[in-house]
Amino acid sequence: MRKMKKSRSFWESLGFALRGAVQVFRSERNARIDLVFALGVLGAAWYFQVSQLEWVVIIFTISSVLAAEIMNTAVEYLVDLCTLEYHPLAEKAKNAAAGAVLITALGAVFVGLIIFGPKIFLH
Repeated sequence: MRKMKKSRSFWESLGFALRGAVQVFRSERNARIDLVFALGVLGAAWYFQVSQLEWVVIIFTISSVLAAEIMNTAVEYLVDLCTLEYHPLAEKAKNAAAGAVLITALGAVFVGLIIFGPKIFLH
């Protein structure tokens, strides 16, 4: 028989989510690198006084990359929990999760070029 899941308040759930995000940024070098780039982009957006729509795109893009990085870490943790030995499916799962981060990061680069390129190279 399964144990009933304890009902949690919104604030408890928010606390768990924040703890998880902080844990990833403390323990994963690539997540910290992503965070540094995100802060740099936010600084550039402020400096170039981007439009409201550009802010929305920038914030959505940054949050997508950071969320992909957190999900990648979660997949790595789960795979490592399931097996300490090499398994080809474990490798595929980790590579697929890392690929998701790569795709979002490449998308972020293109968003950056579209938004900041004209501001940097045409002025």
